[in-house]
Amino acid sequence: MLAEALIALAGAAGSALVTAMTTDAWEGVKTRCARLLGRGDADAEARQEGRLEQSRQELLAADDRERAGREQEAAWAARLRDLLEDHPDSEGQLRELVDSVAGHASASVVQVNAQARDQAQQAVQGQGVQNVTFGPRQA
Repeated sequence: MLAEALIALAGAAGSALVTAMTTDAWEGVKTRCARLLGRGDADAEARQEGRLEQSRQELLAADDRERAGREQEAAWAARLRDLLEDHPDSEGQLRELVDSVAGHASASVVQVNAQARDQAQQAVQGQGVQNVTFGPRQA
């Protein structure tokens, strides 16, 4: 039975993986995670990379991305709990993976400030969460 802290780590790692699936960091995260799960076996690493990429494709294709994300998080958390139970020595590598995804997520925040007046319109394209605030016209 895993300690509560390791169960929480597996959950955080599952969440980090799903977060990374929609970022520019995905390829690196996918490779690191597959290496961790493959435990030095090249065939196992390739299978894990395929599994990770399939999860990403399912997430991106989902009509309800929030629900799909929760499902993917739960599935990867379960796999990572199994990894920690079978290979307790992988804890440090898993923590590093979570930290690197968190570091990339905070470093990839983009702020866009734009103004439009009268009949002008604005468009901001991107991926991820966007918050748009409309306020009174400033003089």
